[in-house]
Amino acid sequence: MASLALPVVIFSYLLIAQCLPTTHAYYYYPSSTSNMNTIDSCWRSNPNWAKNRRALADCAVGFGNDAIGGKYGPIYVVNNPLDDPVNPKPGTLRYGVIQTKPLWIVFARDMVIRLKNELMVNSFKTIDGRGAKVEIAYGPCLTIQKVSHVIIHGISIHDCKPSKPGLVRDSPIHVGRRGGCDGDAISIFASSHIWVDHCYLARAADGLIDVVHASTAVTISNNYFSQHDKVMLLGHNDKFTADKVMKVTIAFNVFGSGLIERMPRVRLGYAHVANNRYDEWRMYAIGGSANPTIFSEGNYFIASSNRASKQVTKREAKKNWKNWKWRSSKDVFLHGAYFVQSGWGTCAPYYTRAQAFTVAHGSKVPSLTKDAGPLRCNVGRAC
Repeated sequence: MASLALPVVIFSYLLIAQCLPTTHAYYYYPSSTSNMNTIDSCWRSNPNWAKNRRALADCAVGFGNDAIGGKYGPIYVVNNPLDDPVNPKPGTLRYGVIQTKPLWIVFARDMVIRLKNELMVNSFKTIDGRGAKVEIAYGPCLTIQKVSHVIIHGISIHDCKPSKPGLVRDSPIHVGRRGGCDGDAISIFASSHIWVDHCYLARAADGLIDVVHASTAVTISNNYFSQHDKVMLLGHNDKFTADKVMKVTIAFNVFGSGLIERMPRVRLGYAHVANNRYDEWRMYAIGGSANPTIFSEGNYFIASSNRASKQVTKREAKKNWKNWKWRSSKDVFLHGAYFVQSGWGTCAPYYTRAQAFTVAHGSKVPSLTKDAGPLRCNVGRAC
């Protein structure tokens, strides 16, 4: 393949204290800045957002705060929804994401992209769906493997399917044989500095988001999840000790209707689960195994009034789980929901000053999360 040819259209507060025990549309109209969460208030009130799209890269909080995506690269415009896994054409999404240079990828119009094989996203890429209704659906979906600094924003990823073994290009100079993906909506594998924001995720053959194989420095925020069994897996398996380095922030998301479990399920690593809304779980909301640390802070849990499962938590262990650090602080529990805490000592995330954000009391969550999912962003207007 020829070298790059670009189609271009010109503070949780810093926690230092111990943790204390204690029909949704896909697209939205603007909200007042005063009602926005800390990520959205960073950029959404600016009616000229389209003239400075890269300002979004300065708005992440939590462990994925340093994810810059394609901030220092040119804008690449997707104007062709077709897909060729081996020889992608300029103007297609795959052609943009495999380039080795930083790119800020946007879309010329509304489109549904049906991938023929998993989409291998290279380092320093932003996929920015603002200004268009963009869906990746009805085929294999996204793989973020052994890369860093990736931002996925404002797209719908749904009805993802497994892929068959075959050749897939992951850079302008390399095509490799892939064994076939499991059908995750977004698979984050051995990668770091990743931010997934304002996406809609539903109905995948496997998980909606997997963060595995020592991936770390990840923020998952402002997304709307629905109609799925195993929503989010953090950690490969109980014996993969490299996942101890994993640190993930899950903030301002809505876990909507039709969800069963894993919101998230954590192994070995650390998860800060903050200011999320949980509308449904049929088995459990937050679970784990192999002694992970989980800090549930300022969430809004609504147990189903007609189901037996009221407990938010589930531990995959028969003994010693009482030593695991699982804490709840400032959470709201409705319809009989409850969180079983365990462990002792601090479970603070110890964010840097840049990563830190104020986590509101759970009673504020309905307002903070009301615009979760892709936003309706029109050029010349605040989102």
